[in-house]
Amino acid sequence: MNLNEAIDFMKKKHEGQKRKQGIPYYTHPLAVYNLLKEKGYNNEYLFVALFHDLLEDTNTTYNEILRLTRKDIADSVLLLTKQNNYIMKEYISNIKKNEIARIVKIADRIHNLQESIYADSFFQERYILETEKYFLDLAKGTILEKDLNTALNDLRKHIKIASN
Repeated sequence: MNLNEAIDFMKKKHEGQKRKQGIPYYTHPLAVYNLLKEKGYNNEYLFVALFHDLLEDTNTTYNEILRLTRKDIADSVLLLTKQNNYIMKEYISNIKKNEIARIVKIADRIHNLQESIYADSFFQERYILETEKYFLDLAKGTILEKDLNTALNDLRKHIKIASN
């Protein structure tokens, strides 16, 4: 499977799903993919970026991803999938052990922070606290650290402006 086929597959799997602001859901994995592509990450990272929400949000299975790609890609996607009753500290700890999953998760958080302006203030504040608690450390020393801090600070400014 090449990246164009992966994009088509991901779009089909997320068909009918919407983001908070009403746009097609597939725009999110595509934005994560584009961020990593701009930063020069290789195809393994790009496949995981495209597929990172498939196990959690669609009927896609691990074995399906494995058949279409490779074990390291499928394993990274699995690590990014929140299981029922997951514990955030353990979830992040497991992601830290896999460099592809780590980078994709940081890019995912960056895009979600950027899109959080469409959420309610309760969600925004909780998202900021969660980012501070778990994601700043996750991004430390990566090429995405500055982007994460910028997205976080932009959301903080948005909340201040909205509350005035």
